[in-house]
Amino acid sequence: MMWHSIEKAFNRAVFYSFSKKKIALTFPVLVLCGVFFVFCKALAHDSGDWISLSMLFLPILLSSGVLLALGVLLVRLYIHESRQLSLGLKRLIGGSLDLMLGTSYLSIPPILVYLCLWIVMGIFFLLQEIPGIGPFFSVVFSFAPFLLIFAALLLCFINLGLLFFVAPAAALHPLKRVSLVKRVFHNFSKKLFSSLILFCIALIPIAIVGGLLYFAAELTHLRFLVAEQSLGVALEWFFIMLPFAAFLSPATIFFFQFAAESYQLLQE
Repeated sequence: MMWHSIEKAFNRAVFYSFSKKKIALTFPVLVLCGVFFVFCKALAHDSGDWISLSMLFLPILLSSGVLLALGVLLVRLYIHESRQLSLGLKRLIGGSLDLMLGTSYLSIPPILVYLCLWIVMGIFFLLQEIPGIGPFFSVVFSFAPFLLIFAALLLCFINLGLLFFVAPAAALHPLKRVSLVKRVFHNFSKKLFSSLILFCIALIPIAIVGGLLYFAAELTHLRFLVAEQSLGVALEWFFIMLPFAAFLSPATIFFFQFAAESYQLLQE
């Protein structure tokens, strides 16, 4: 795999990222994912530390199943476009529906693992509230919440990798879920360095655009937003989320299209 091959793949993925048809397909899905974030943010607003902490990670894991289904569809659409094959969007969606649903189930195990982490985290919050000896437990067992939060962050990162490596494999080589995971893991471990480099390249547009949008949202929150009740917070962040999703749509499309290019590069 040569650098000029990566550059050609990158340019091709960028070129096809601004299709109105794909943006119209991606934007509603990102809005749905945004609703998960807004709902969890509203729940966390007036909640205790245990609930508010869990609401940071839960929408990321919930969104992964929806995004994985979207990724499969975008990859199949991209393959048809890059090969200049004509296929109606409705027909493509209809033909991909079973595959999208089957692939999205792969996001369930990380959610179940996270729920277990959440329950264990609650035990340490309960120990912290015991009168008299609660602060002692808080100090002695401080490593445990640290490890649990680290595990939650690791789960989110694994989910991101799942989107990048599984979506093109599922779209190009429909297999049973267990066989699909084995194939992806084999390809990843066989070319570990190349896989990680390509994964990092795919994240660049999302990191830049998402970082700027997040910074703008936080400044807006600090200087303009005034709602104090959960409903008001939810409405404010819902209307901020709409342009957020619109600007992230091309970067999301690029992510999955470059994932398809990377999958083919790694097969060489």
